[in-house]
Amino acid sequence: MNQATENQTMFENRKGQKVPAVTFRIRENGQWGSISTDQIFKGRTVVVFALPGAYTPTCSSTHLPRYNELASTFSKLGVDEIVCLSVNDPFVMSEWQKDQDAPNITFIPDGNGEFSQKMGLLVDKSDLGFGKRSWRYSMLVKDGIIQEMFIEPEKEGDPFEVSDADTMLKYLAPSAKAPEPAVIFSKPGCPHCARAKALLDANGVVYEEVELGKGITFSTVRAVSGRGTAPQVFIGGRHIGGADDLEAHFLKAQRKAA
Repeated sequence: MNQATENQTMFENRKGQKVPAVTFRIRENGQWGSISTDQIFKGRTVVVFALPGAYTPTCSSTHLPRYNELASTFSKLGVDEIVCLSVNDPFVMSEWQKDQDAPNITFIPDGNGEFSQKMGLLVDKSDLGFGKRSWRYSMLVKDGIIQEMFIEPEKEGDPFEVSDADTMLKYLAPSAKAPEPAVIFSKPGCPHCARAKALLDANGVVYEEVELGKGITFSTVRAVSGRGTAPQVFIGGRHIGGADDLEAHFLKAQRKAA
């Protein structure tokens, strides 16, 4: 993070301090439950990113999805869990989790804003009808101690400059290369599609699946790939092809790395 950007913020960077002791009320499998900060952080390495609200544009389209995409990379760097925290009630956070399809992220509702307040990052967004919400930030926590914080600068609106997943990744491992985004066009019941997805999973590639039959036709696949068959895989903006092509792609990469 740029030092000048850090100095623009009105918030205290709590690097070196212990995270506040709070018990969160959560929903699990339709039932009430609770989880404490000790359960989340004690003896573990955790990345936390906090945001103003579930379902809000930046949070849903960029902030959360990128952390989910990079989860396997963070795991290889020793991160045990990635936590998304927001001042929303447990029902909203539970539904947002389902809507986002982000299995690699733990959603924590700071319903009363207690954790955010103790962090000194609870802000008044009454002008938007939000009431009290968390300022946007991220932090790396080891055994309950904050190792680093990236707090968005004090600006109008909802700045999103330093709390992103790539900034955190660069801090953890400056030379680490983020995985390339991938997408697979597939057809339900297609064995070749299943093989392609298994190859992607086995090679740790996080991908988005676009199924034919949900407003997507073979004409669409042909238009973007030049082929009218499924699956069709794209990685990093490059067309790889079908399952056989994908297998050859990974074998080539393995030989090159050897």
